[in-house]
Amino acid sequence: MAEDTGNKNLERKSIGSELIIPVAALLFTIYYFYTIIDAPWTAQVAAFIVGSILIVLIMLFLAKCIRSIILGEGTLNFDTIINPKSFLIKRLGLLVLTIAYTFVVSSLGFTITTFIFLFMAMLLLSDGHKKRFIFSLSLLLSLGGYLLFIVAFKTRFPAGPFETLMKGLF
Repeated sequence: MAEDTGNKNLERKSIGSELIIPVAALLFTIYYFYTIIDAPWTAQVAAFIVGSILIVLIMLFLAKCIRSIILGEGTLNFDTIINPKSFLIKRLGLLVLTIAYTFVVSSLGFTITTFIFLFMAMLLLSDGHKKRFIFSLSLLLSLGGYLLFIVAFKTRFPAGPFETLMKGLF
């Protein structure tokens, strides 16, 4: 039975797009290992364990991708980032929101910036439907993040007006 290689090409999975986050995670983990050299040994051990698990998972994923390419089931391209075209505007919008978050979080603080990001991202993804629900969910998630990370875990996230007010109240 002869195969139509032209048709098989159309059926191959786009692997390149799926590698962006794992490769970024691998680079971040390597950078993270580099930054904890002067940390207390307990922090180094915890970071090494978590980072090592992440690296093993990334390597397994990369092996799966390489296998897929070798078997002809996948191709190393980035088609799924651009296609379908109907998602492109939302993807670019999420990219802009994410970049804006990283610049604004230092001045507005974790809680307010997280609320704005979640609210805008969910509005974008839902085409502006269910605004009250999205507002409530964003508020709940950002306050939950504040309580979990800042109050319970004592994480030093960027403080803004909300964190300053809450610190003054408690």
